[in-house]
Amino acid sequence: MKNQNADVSSETGLVLEGGAMRGMFTAGVLDVLMENGVEFDGAAGISAGAVFGCNYKSRQIGRVIRYNKRFSRDWRYCSIRSLILTGDLYGADFCYRELPDKLDVFDTETFSKNPMEFYVGATDVRTGKAVYHRCTDGGREDLDWMRASASMPIASKAVRIGNYQLLDGGIADAVPYRFMESKGYTRNVIVLTQPLGYKKKKTGGMPLFRLFLRKYPAVVRAMEHRHEMYNRQMDEIAELEKEGKALVIRPRESLGIGRTEKNPEELERVYQLGRAEAVRRLDEIREFLN
Repeated sequence: MKNQNADVSSETGLVLEGGAMRGMFTAGVLDVLMENGVEFDGAAGISAGAVFGCNYKSRQIGRVIRYNKRFSRDWRYCSIRSLILTGDLYGADFCYRELPDKLDVFDTETFSKNPMEFYVGATDVRTGKAVYHRCTDGGREDLDWMRASASMPIASKAVRIGNYQLLDGGIADAVPYRFMESKGYTRNVIVLTQPLGYKKKKTGGMPLFRLFLRKYPAVVRAMEHRHEMYNRQMDEIAELEKEGKALVIRPRESLGIGRTEKNPEELERVYQLGRAEAVRRLDEIREFLN
């Protein structure tokens, strides 16, 4: 929990990029940090960074790689069949109800008791801007926000929560380091899923997005400029890293994994790359936070 009486410089944050199954790298990093008792005052995740990062607050080491390997080839988890039958490539009921409630239980009690603040970002389809939600109990509303954060356009329906209709947070804010700074977290560990020097290209297939997202013109505009936003963020993060204002953990080279990878061996490979990088830099992370 943030210490309201402490100097702002004591606020430590964990910032998690998305990237679909590139998030196995992030899962490996987070498990090593949990195994070694590394804690943060707050965290924020986008897309896979949200749905995988929530396990940091619930302190469930190994859960992400476990359930992904177990269910990656289950049509209810992720498949064209699910997209046709439910409107979501990643089945909403299976992924955000049956799995966390019964099949690999999400520890909501520990999640609630852990004082670390945890934020999830999604894109408001009406404005094309990022909106954030603080998750407190791991209950239905929190899970709906996580689902919204990871709801890829075309591959998912917009998620309605209160007055919002939401899609993938990465459309509007790929890496939420500025959001964390705005909340008072000034010493952030940022976990990326692309290597140093990666530049995002302009979104392909924009005519298809314009067709399927014609009800959401603000989202279409955001997607047209998404590569510019992302590349600007990478430049800013590299500068923060250079100045010692952020510690950045990223893969050394392209992870070479598909966004919807189903091969458990590939998931394990990328997970182990994340573990290895976290182990290599563990002392540096501790020094930065302390």
